[in-house]
Amino acid sequence: MHKLLLLGTVFLVTNSLFSQGFQVNFQGQKQQGMGGAGNALPLDAASVFFNPGSVAFLKENSVNIAFTPTFANTLFEDANTTSIGRTNSPMGTPFSAYAVYRKNENSKFFYGLGIYTPFGSTIQYEDGWTGRFALTKLQLKSIFFQPTISYKLNDKIGLGAGFVYSTGNVNLQKDIPVQDANGTYGHAELNGKASGFGYNVGLFVQATEKLNLGVSYRSQVNMAVAEGTATFTVPSSLATNFPNGTFSSALPLPQVATLGLAYKLNEKWAFALDVNYVGWKAYDTLSFDYAQNTTSLVDTKSARNYKNTFAFRFGTNYAISTNWDARIGLAYGITPVQSGYVTPETPDANRVNYTAGLGYKMGEHFQLDASIFFTHLKRTDTNLETNLSGTFTTNVIAPGLAIIYKF
Repeated sequence: MHKLLLLGTVFLVTNSLFSQGFQVNFQGQKQQGMGGAGNALPLDAASVFFNPGSVAFLKENSVNIAFTPTFANTLFEDANTTSIGRTNSPMGTPFSAYAVYRKNENSKFFYGLGIYTPFGSTIQYEDGWTGRFALTKLQLKSIFFQPTISYKLNDKIGLGAGFVYSTGNVNLQKDIPVQDANGTYGHAELNGKASGFGYNVGLFVQATEKLNLGVSYRSQVNMAVAEGTATFTVPSSLATNFPNGTFSSALPLPQVATLGLAYKLNEKWAFALDVNYVGWKAYDTLSFDYAQNTTSLVDTKSARNYKNTFAFRFGTNYAISTNWDARIGLAYGITPVQSGYVTPETPDANRVNYTAGLGYKMGEHFQLDASIFFTHLKRTDTNLETNLSGTFTTNVIAPGLAIIYKF
């Protein structure tokens, strides 16, 4: 029993690092307003993320800074006891910053840098909820750094590539079903840092005056968790079964291949469609190596059996006037989490995202872009490891704002 409890605890840490439920698709305000589509429509410096090949077709040097406060609430209805648990999570803080530069307008090379947060949030459940032995709190932070170069091969084709360095940390807490003399349950807190490397490459083709094509590939990033620390508060009689110590692991962030289409109907209307293929199947097994083993704490392997998935993103930009743009979008994502593997920190499900946005040009150099995002998820499942059974209902709303300086 103690082995399973500890395994489940560590599993939660790594699962939260990489599951779609904590994948943050807020890498550009214009694109966010258009359902997250931007592979074949170079709108601003966020193209460093969406398609490095399209960066060469930007018209100006610029710096882009954006922030998307995220508010998420989850309600859990237990299938066995009909009890209800709620989250009281703080605001999430995804951000992005981009800069692109070329020497002059005749240069074929554009250089860029992207700093963004593709994973990160905090989920915290109310005290005493029925799933407290699976999770009470999870705080996840991650930052990706991507220096990029883009080359305009000719008037029709652009090629680009970026190197990715990722760094992150996680704090996870849960109760343990053992009690002291006062009836207080044990508690586990785990902290881990992870880092990894990857790349982002893209091809952009201006097929006609109205039609653009884009293809990009973001590589798998293997996040190495080194010297993670586990701290247990348990009755003294069980201290030797739950020793404080360290662990290490190596786990994958999935590869993402994207095909993008963009069509400029006229001077006012532009449409964009992105199709993402996400290689979640790489996340099939969890392996852990503990610095200190006991009869309750042994090195383990555990099947996760995630599946590869698709996401479809569609949006449009309408130029209301010289200074104002309006955007609207829709996205549909298929969950990689198969039945039997839904957990409190990743109550993921197939999802529809609704988005809208506005852009305002403040003179020659500055521009403001705002977006709004909403999604609703519902998933019923029984977890094979913890036997937690019930229905998770999650609502997420995320308003965003960016300021762009052009020079």
